[in-house]
Amino acid sequence: MSATAGAEAPPSADGRWRSGRARRNDVPRSSHATWDPPSDRFDPVALLTAQDAARVPDLVSIRHGRMLVSPFTFYRGAAAIMAADLAQTARTGIHTQICGDAHCANFGVFASPDRRVVFDLNDFDETLHGPWEWDVKRLPASVELAGRHRGFPRAARGRAGTEAVREYRMAMRRAAALGHVALWYTRLEIDQLTTLFPNLAPQRNIKNARRSIAKAQRKDSLRAVSKLTERVNGSVRFVSQPPLLVPVAELLPETPAHEQVEAVKELLARYGQSMAADRRHLLHMHRFVDMARKVVGVGSVGTRAWVILLEGRDADDPLMLQAKEAVASVLETHLPRSPYRNHGRRVVEGQRFMQAASDIFLGWETVTGIDGQRRDFYVRQLWDGKGSADLTTIEPEGLRAYARLCGWTLARAHARSGDRRGIAGYLGSGDTFDRAIADFATAYADQNERDYAALRAAVADGTVEAVAGV
Repeated sequence: MSATAGAEAPPSADGRWRSGRARRNDVPRSSHATWDPPSDRFDPVALLTAQDAARVPDLVSIRHGRMLVSPFTFYRGAAAIMAADLAQTARTGIHTQICGDAHCANFGVFASPDRRVVFDLNDFDETLHGPWEWDVKRLPASVELAGRHRGFPRAARGRAGTEAVREYRMAMRRAAALGHVALWYTRLEIDQLTTLFPNLAPQRNIKNARRSIAKAQRKDSLRAVSKLTERVNGSVRFVSQPPLLVPVAELLPETPAHEQVEAVKELLARYGQSMAADRRHLLHMHRFVDMARKVVGVGSVGTRAWVILLEGRDADDPLMLQAKEAVASVLETHLPRSPYRNHGRRVVEGQRFMQAASDIFLGWETVTGIDGQRRDFYVRQLWDGKGSADLTTIEPEGLRAYARLCGWTLARAHARSGDRRGIAGYLGSGDTFDRAIADFATAYADQNERDYAALRAAVADGTVEAVAGV
């Protein structure tokens, strides 16, 4: 497309590279190494509990209990804390679509629409247009904490975190050399692992990974039905396992069943409008069967999440959807707000920007609850070949390999919507940035452990309620 007459032509590829490199003068790469909390830093527990006001009250203590399992699980639920801290750190001024919660447990495998198994980011609740380096800092800090949780030596943890950043830098430089369409088609298929990363890990780790992938491939709607439902009077219904899984009939006992069904049908019809016509047609070929509230994740616990069972041809052709509440991103306190009024749409549009291949049933809708409050939701399949690394049993060499995959994936996700040549020019060919972020990761992991201790103290003195083991 030619430039509009009189408009300023966009900078050339070389110009964007030089512009990125020039930013080092104002924001040296070494400046990212520092984490020095201000003396008037906010109360991390107060920031966490402030999020509870909009959550389901009887689930909040479960969230706190899950965060108390370890400093690593605390980190998974503490995106708001880190966002507030990152807002005080050095910024390059280059923005892209960011995940906002790019810790290493938010990467994994899933089945793409063409049924190939791909590795990608898989959580976008906090996604927003913002500084690319915020995601890059959150990833290696999570690697450091995962290594601490496993008891790895400091050197092993440091190598894993550094390699995540190095892989990000190298992948961004390669992305900068690609054409726009070629970049858009780039993705990490599991079958490509040994080709793209020939020195990824010993063969035994590759075999372990393939076993995990095979397990993930068995996680589909049929599997979800077998795990989450039972047959009652000839009909399939969600099992009752409060508070983790509660059928809608138990939550709304005074609402007649036919009214519940009609309400969900209306929801599905409206949500379908956010999808392409062919996918909307596929959705509407299914009929509603049942719905339940389901507790998911760590940081998401307390936000409203529903599982919806549909049937296609017959009972042996199920479709299990998840409708998850979307609230304002924790980044929006520190960055310009999303242009989308519906936060479900914010999540979906961000996911489509960052993922190489997204769920065909991905969409959004706004729902008025029984309390009269309007809430935004996004919808996707509950299980579609989804799986992730078991970070509780991973070995040092496996963590290094996994960190590299995450770094590569994050770079590709950022490159799709941001100035990849400017970022690559800033990063450069040396390891200055890698070492700086590794230092930050160690310092911030220490901060996270102090914040974790503060939550433990608040629970111990009764200020915060937590339920363990749920």
